[in-house]
Amino acid sequence: MRDSALTCLPLRFLSNFFLLPAFSSHSAARMPPSPKKGGRRPAAAALPARFSMVREFQLADFVTLGNGVCGCLSLMFAMKALLTQSTDFLFSAFWCIPAGVVFDFLDGRIARWRRSTSLLGQELDSLADFCSFGIAPAVLGFACGFQKMLDLVVLTYFVCCGLARLARFNATVASLPTDGNGKVKYFEGTPIPTTLVIVGVLAYGVYHGKFWRFANPVFRHEGPFAAFGSAFTPEYVWGGEVAVLPGYELHPLVLMYAVSGTLMISRRLRIPKL
Repeated sequence: MRDSALTCLPLRFLSNFFLLPAFSSHSAARMPPSPKKGGRRPAAAALPARFSMVREFQLADFVTLGNGVCGCLSLMFAMKALLTQSTDFLFSAFWCIPAGVVFDFLDGRIARWRRSTSLLGQELDSLADFCSFGIAPAVLGFACGFQKMLDLVVLTYFVCCGLARLARFNATVASLPTDGNGKVKYFEGTPIPTTLVIVGVLAYGVYHGKFWRFANPVFRHEGPFAAFGSAFTPEYVWGGEVAVLPGYELHPLVLMYAVSGTLMISRRLRIPKL
């Protein structure tokens, strides 16, 4: 008996050495941590209140959203004009851009008046500007007949320049010199709302019959969109078209988008901020 007990001692020692730590680690992992003596368990993270982001908006942020609404409406009116072949919707799209300029002018004034500038407001302003003064003017140019492949390249370049210009402003605004009121003294490159000039040129052209000859469109067997083939011929797009390469034409007037985009991304050109 004594010999058997002595032989079992090493086995008990080995089993306690290998099994007990594993059992204790598993049991410790399963057991919830006990609260400290005299303390309380940490409370779970509370969910944010409903519509908390909207509640945090300042008055200037709502005005900035008005700018974004104008840009969205301009895009929708432009598409509606192409579908209905009606200049009424096209002029509605044109008028949305100066309305967006008014909202863009007011939001900065209101923010400084109420001293409620924030990073959220800055980002919101850039996104609204990109919609109203970057994408919308390019779509309006397409709606007026700049639809050749090289035209699309120029319009895409213009949109990318606007996007890069706004991103650069957000990244460098903290390092730009300011006046006593914290207002930036100048812009690097032309501000993106200056694309209102392009929209004004397009509106002038449509009003005076330089674009859009949709009078009595003929719906042939090609479908309801066959009228576009006759509405956007070279003699019905202001300035006509030029053959750059065999099979690749360009409307010269679309180059105003290229000039505007290049001026926006220029760092040598400094425009005083009014």
